[in-house]
Amino acid sequence: MTRRSRIAIVTGASSGIGAATARAFAARGDVVVAVARRETRLATLVDELRRASPESGHLAGDLGERAFAERVVADTVARHGRLDVLVNNAAIPVRKVFYETSAEDVEHAFRVNFFSAVWTTLAAIPPMLREGGGTIVNVSSFASKVVPTHETVYAATKCALNGFSDGLWNDLHGSGIHVALVHPGPIDTEIWSKGDAPSGYGGRKYPPEVVARAILDAVDRRLHEIVVPRRNPTLAFARFLRLVAPGLVRFGTRRMDPVPAEALERARERARKALAPGDGGP
Repeated sequence: MTRRSRIAIVTGASSGIGAATARAFAARGDVVVAVARRETRLATLVDELRRASPESGHLAGDLGERAFAERVVADTVARHGRLDVLVNNAAIPVRKVFYETSAEDVEHAFRVNFFSAVWTTLAAIPPMLREGGGTIVNVSSFASKVVPTHETVYAATKCALNGFSDGLWNDLHGSGIHVALVHPGPIDTEIWSKGDAPSGYGGRKYPPEVVARAILDAVDRRLHEIVVPRRNPTLAFARFLRLVAPGLVRFGTRRMDPVPAEALERARERARKALAPGDGGP
């Protein structure tokens, strides 16, 4: 019996994990709606996807804006009549010394990394209910399990996504809507070149296709939570240490990627100036 092609939205599809995931769905004959900000890249990707999936298309815009996030789902359902899979993968890095992080940095990261997934999920549930079910895949990060230095805000957005997904497992039980949570480890994408602070990680990086395969596996087998790459001893050991010896993990993280002494001194100097006479101080 021939399997019906699925209608899948993949956010953050202009590169990395999102692009690899879009290709993986299209290679199976599924219809992909690729979503990201960079329209030129999306158009190039969709030209490739249409060789295997002629009905695939794209929508370009900022998922940090609620109206666009909701429109992605509405337009997809209007065009294709249903939505079978939603992959919330869009995210921005915030690799920055926390002393130099602004409230605006935090708000922007949460809008893109967390609230966009909330908005698309809320929009996706009604059409999925009408069809009797569907799958929502939320792409988190191993940084939400063991938080690196300079990644406090990024990890916080992913921890929020974890809690959201964990709650949906219970809230959506019996609806036919499955929620999967995927935690990529060190994946070779352009995210490493972004951010104000350099990454302290110097180990092996895995191709984004390993995450794409895990996402399809989560959809096909209705898995709840996956760390990628699976059965990686380094990631497993890091999680184990985080549970049994959290102080040792904090020490090792600080040693591997310390906060620069000059960054702390700049923060102290700003604090002293903020309290200087004539500037609101005593």
